[in-house]
Amino acid sequence: MACSFFGHRYIDEAIAAPLKNALTNLIANNVDTFLVGHQGDFDRLVLRTLRQPKKEFPQIRYRVVLAYLPAAPAAYCAYTEEETVFPEGLETVPPRYAISWRNRWMIRQSDVVVTYITHSQGSAAQFAKLAKRMNKQVINIPDSLQSRK
Repeated sequence: MACSFFGHRYIDEAIAAPLKNALTNLIANNVDTFLVGHQGDFDRLVLRTLRQPKKEFPQIRYRVVLAYLPAAPAAYCAYTEEETVFPEGLETVPPRYAISWRNRWMIRQSDVVVTYITHSQGSAAQFAKLAKRMNKQVINIPDSLQSRK
């Protein structure tokens, strides 16, 4: 099973523990492939969190799904070559639509979508709605925080 992540560009670092709990639960429920973008704080936190359980759960795979081909190798030096994937067909998409196209590709590949959505504006919320329309299981981290209160 596969999982994608979408969230607002700026986040509260307090979600690190709930995110790790969500990942641990997903792994326990046979999710073994994780797809993450590379545009904002949420993506960086997800990647940092995914690198930790990889040591504990060697069966999992994660990929940073690029929206653009790097102009120079140093452009994506934060990732190893094995950590990245560039979806086939994305090279023909105009740059202004690349992120949107990449996000739709990620949803199509996934059974589960984990989100960090605190307001309904923005592309993260739009892609969460799309995932629901495509009958994907959507887990919103802020909702899990509210249910614990």
